[in-house]
Amino acid sequence: MTRIAVEENLADVRAALQQKGYDIVTLKNEKDAEGCDCCVISGQDKNTMGMATASTQGAVINADGCTADEVCQQVEQRFQ
Repeated sequence: MTRIAVEENLADVRAALQQKGYDIVTLKNEKDAEGCDCCVISGQDKNTMGMATASTQGAVINADGCTADEVCQQVEQRFQ
């Protein structure tokens, strides 16, 4: 199962991804990203959670300005 870390302030994105069957982890710090296939960040702070120093091998998706559906589409494109 694809595991995705989602910042805690992105409740709508988390719910949409869970509906699509993804395993969701709340992203509170960079350690939460370990073992995840993808991270979704709010983009409000470009260096949120220390993500500037890549702590994950997966994709990092910036949800700033996107709807939950648009973020889901980006996630799905990464795993096709």
